[in-house]
Amino acid sequence: MRFLKGHGTENDFVILPDPDDELELHPALVSAICDRRAGIGADGVLRVVRSKLSPEVSDQAGEAEWFMDYRNADGSMAEMCGNGARVFARYLVEAGLAEPGEFAVATRGGVRKVRLDVSGDVTIEMGKPVVRGRSVASVGGQEYEGVHVDLGNPHLACPIGDPVVQLDLGHQPGFDPGVFPSGVNIELFNAVGEARAVMRVFERGVGETRSCGTGAVATAVAAAGLSGETTGVWAVEVPGGTLTVTLEAETSYLSGPAVLVASGNLMLAE
Repeated sequence: MRFLKGHGTENDFVILPDPDDELELHPALVSAICDRRAGIGADGVLRVVRSKLSPEVSDQAGEAEWFMDYRNADGSMAEMCGNGARVFARYLVEAGLAEPGEFAVATRGGVRKVRLDVSGDVTIEMGKPVVRGRSVASVGGQEYEGVHVDLGNPHLACPIGDPVVQLDLGHQPGFDPGVFPSGVNIELFNAVGEARAVMRVFERGVGETRSCGTGAVATAVAAAGLSGETTGVWAVEVPGGTLTVTLEAETSYLSGPAVLVASGNLMLAE
């Protein structure tokens, strides 16, 4: 099985080209691939398949030729992944499956437009973030109130006064399963000046990651809300680098680097 490895601000993924939808990507295989000691190691898997061949997104085939079948490191499916979509777009162009410039990608969260900028960054349209209220996360016995933001996948973005670098995110933060019955991505952030935030994230089905694209957008939404704003351009610093989030009245955009670092043959049993 051929694979590639890539990352967006060190949120890393194994890419599996499967244009004809021939690969049975069961959870145990995904977990084995993502294992950082016994496998390749990654935060998730991006399977590349023609949209028209996947019953999940065949209705999107008229707008997007390629489907990003994203799986978390534990093998569970996810609706959307902002950094993953940018790495997916980079792969499509490098493999000659899409022309440089702007094109669309099918996801479980809907069609997403992507653009490869002359700077080398990749920008993806993330859609309009939906604020669904407030809830509470707990870390190390401390509770933090945050904003429930829906970006196709669920987020709880919590502004905190303590420096995020001091948090212990080695364990699942507490959250309200009545609000998030399918789990939630939890962002904890410090607002550190005008239109800037420092964020750490515990991703559903993965654990703490070096970056999270949808989480960066959720953080920008929550940070903007602290000053009564709903639009603007935000720099979100994550352990793996810096992402730029643009909030507009009816949509949002995520920009940052997307890098392919390796390719090879996967020898794990299917």
